[in-house]
Amino acid sequence: MISLTQMAVDVLTTADGRAKTALSRKYAAQWQAARAADQSPEIGNVAPPDFPARPDKPALLNPRDVPRRKPGTVEGRVAILHAVAHIELNAVDLHWDIIARFADVPMPIGYFDDWVKAADEESKHFNLLCDRLEAHHSYYGALDAHAGMWRAAEDTAQDFMGRLAVVPMVLEARGLDVTPGMIKLFQQAKDKQTVEALDIIYAEEVHHVAYGSKWFHFLCGRHDLDPTGVFHNLVRKYFHSDLKPPFNEEKRAEAGIPPDFYWPLAGGKPGN
Repeated sequence: MISLTQMAVDVLTTADGRAKTALSRKYAAQWQAARAADQSPEIGNVAPPDFPARPDKPALLNPRDVPRRKPGTVEGRVAILHAVAHIELNAVDLHWDIIARFADVPMPIGYFDDWVKAADEESKHFNLLCDRLEAHHSYYGALDAHAGMWRAAEDTAQDFMGRLAVVPMVLEARGLDVTPGMIKLFQQAKDKQTVEALDIIYAEEVHHVAYGSKWFHFLCGRHDLDPTGVFHNLVRKYFHSDLKPPFNEEKRAEAGIPPDFYWPLAGGKPGN
């Protein structure tokens, strides 16, 4: 069995989305089988690329140049599915990247278990969304996409705690805020299969945010740091705008992120 960081690099250097996620799921299954057998596979120290391999399509545009479509139309709902599939594919790479990029930091084996599981689930999410795109006579790559998805990874490439703060605890937490509205939109469109896919994604994303919170707090404890203050400082350093309410306070709390983490970064207090 190859090392975990070699697995991560293999996934990161695979361009096609379906092929990337198939490899991701294969490696996750190998890791999980070894762990279930009470083995501790080698973590390794294979360095990840600065930027993951990507297919020729979709074209990656500046966020302001990505066309906006009305969500009440079929085309608008397809565009939403495409945008979320793009987010999920980036999440696959982000979770494998955090495994390989910071492998020099001594961490409990449970840290690697969590992010392998998250990468596996994000791979499943991407494929669920691709299936729904194809059911709507589209596919991943048919529309242009957001070019800024990897920016947080680039900005935090040398800052482990910064990565945990910004990617799972800000970007993925934002998914908890907006997914209920997407589910309602597809319920209104009577698209039962898409609602079922989004329900799966919504439930599992809570765990991914929770992994970020758990290991962020672990590192704060290791270094005797105040988690709230450190989180505020790191988000202000690496996240390039205010956090935007409304917040899904129930699901954020379930993931281990209390209101005093995010409301001060929204420029106010609850209710403002």
